Amino acid sequence: MRKIIYWVHTSIDGFIDGPNGEFDWPTMGPELSAYSEALDQRVDTLLFGRRVWEMMVGFWPQAESISDDPHVAAFAPFWRATPKIVFSRTHPGDEWTDRVIKDDVHAQVSELKSEAGADLLLTGGADLAASLTALGLIDEYHIAVHPVALGGGRKLAAHPEHRVYLRTVDSRLLDSSVVVTHYAPEGM
Repeated sequence: MRKIIYWVHTSIDGFIDGPNGEFDWPTMGPELSAYSEALDQRVDTLLFGRRVWEMMVGFWPQAESISDDPHVAAFAPFWRATPKIVFSRTHPGDEWTDRVIKDDVHAQVSELKSEAGADLLLTGGADLAASLTALGLIDEYHIAVHPVALGGGRKLAAHPEHRVYLRTVDSRLLDSSVVVTHYAPEGM
């Protein structure tokens, strides 16, 4: 059975983006980049909600012409080559989208998890992660807490309907500034 891995960056006050949707605050040092790349090596499919998709597709197809950051240089070819699934009722698809899931999320994601292949990586976002958490479909949570208070934006945990208990698997300090904690759902 394939796993869904949720990989997200958050501020110390629990926001995944700033008050105006800005995502210019995470710092990808060499250790954090290596952690991210290790997750990439475990997967063969990327999952995105519509909002994160719009941000990703606006940058990663031509990322190397925009930035000379080493993390960007390492991730961009992987992003372009890896199949991508977007969860959205309104996204029509585009040249970078391999599949759009519009409805019956539980059944379609359960089917994805049962297919042969490597794990699936859900990158960022809050609404899709909350939906998949409520359905019991996320197997690992990797949360990078950056030392910045944003004061507003979208919350990491988008209004859970009930309490979600997680078990800490591992926690580490990377690049002397970012704490990454790996959680699993309680009972897994």
